Amino acid sequence: MSTIYVLWLRQLKRSLRSRSRIIGSLGQPILFMVALGFGFGPIFQKAGGGNYIQFLVPGIIAQSVLFTSVFSGIEIIWDRQFGFLKETLVAPVSRLEIMIGRTLGGSTIAVFQGILVFLISLAIGFRPASYINILLSLVFIFLIAVLFTALGTAIASALDDIHGFQLIMNFLIMPLFFLSGALFPLNNLPSVLNIITRVNPLSYGVDGLRGALIGASHFGLMTNFFALSAITVVLLFVGSYLFSKIQI
Repeated sequence: MSTIYVLWLRQLKRSLRSRSRIIGSLGQPILFMVALGFGFGPIFQKAGGGNYIQFLVPGIIAQSVLFTSVFSGIEIIWDRQFGFLKETLVAPVSRLEIMIGRTLGGSTIAVFQGILVFLISLAIGFRPASYINILLSLVFIFLIAVLFTALGTAIASALDDIHGFQLIMNFLIMPLFFLSGALFPLNNLPSVLNIITRVNPLSYGVDGLRGALIGASHFGLMTNFFALSAITVVLLFVGSYLFSKIQI
C-alpha cells in the first residue's frame, strides 16, 4: 500500500507540473458549454427539453474527465522511449502496484479537471438540483477517471509509438463522447443507437452525473454505479496484465 501511495504521489506531482496542459485542456469544455449550451438552448427548450445548459453540463464534465484520463496513458510511451519507465520497472515492487499507483495519479488529475469544469459551469448559469448531491457526483467523476485512466494505460502498454496512441485515442474518444448521451437525451433513440449507448461505458458516467447533479437519470443511479464499478474493475485487471507484459 505504501508503494502505491508513493507512486500515486509521484505521478500526481509530475502531472501538476504541467500546469499549461491542465489550463489548456479547459478550452474545449468551455467552448462546448458556451457554444452548444447557448446556441442550441432555444431549440432544446422549444422541443420541450427544458434548460439545455442544465442538461449539457454533466456531459461536458464527463467529457473533460474522459479526455484527461485517457491521455494520461501517453506518459507510459513517453517514459518508455526515454528510459524513465525502465528505472521504475526494475524497482523491487510488483508491476500491479506500479500500474495502480500511476492510474490513481492520473485519475486524481482528471478529478481535479472535472471539478474545475463544474466550477466554471456555475459561472455560466448552471445550478445543481441539490448541493448535497455534489458529493455523489464526485463518486461518478472518480469512477469515470479511474475507468478511462486504466483504459489509456492498457492501450499505451501495448504500443510503443506516441503517434499511434494518439490516432487510436482520437478514433476511440470522440465516438465514446458523442454516443454517450452527453449532448442529447437517450429517450426514443433508434434501436442501433440505443444498443451502442448501452454498451458505451461513458453513458453510465454521464447519466450518473446527470442524476446526481440535476436529478434526471435514464438508467437509474444504482445501475450507473454498478455498471461503472464493474467495468472499472475489468479494465484495471486488463491494464495490469498488459502493463506486466511490457518489455524493458
